[in-house]
Amino acid sequence: MPSLSVHDLGTYLREQRESARLSVRQLSELAGVSNPYLSQIERGLKKPSAEILGQLAKGLRISAESLYVRAGILEEREDHMPLETAILAEFGLTERQKQVLLDIYESFRAENARPATVSEPVTEGVTVAKTAEVKQATPKATARVTKRAAKTTQARAAAAKKSAVRTPSQTTNQKED
Repeated sequence: MPSLSVHDLGTYLREQRESARLSVRQLSELAGVSNPYLSQIERGLKKPSAEILGQLAKGLRISAESLYVRAGILEEREDHMPLETAILAEFGLTERQKQVLLDIYESFRAENARPATVSEPVTEGVTVAKTAEVKQATPKATARVTKRAAKTTQARAAAAKKSAVRTPSQTTNQKED
């Protein structure tokens, strides 16, 4: 992805801030950047340093790398692997944890799937659309999906517990003399 102009970077930051439902003042406090400076960045009047971009990314809860790419500080990586592949390849997770992550990811994708009419930014450089009749994802809907995933996790844990082989020391409370 070619680097964007300072104005395009500012527009992108404003869109991300509005998407996060933050005011300029709120983001400036979260990122530790002055309110006027953030306003100048959003209007394309100032080009922020990598450090400031990192602070803004943290405040917006987005990837600092995505901001660096948009600012032209980094080049976009071409070696991105699908999320599912990355989860399955992760050595630090058990098979059960991997499956739970994949289930949660799929439930979010299903929740957000909708037909196209009005353009809406979703991820870095990717645009999908939504119709006026489709509801926006609300905290209540997100909580519902999270609860559903938690119930699935609990059910799997209970099934795993039932199927676990118990040793005699686990089944008795008596101590040997």
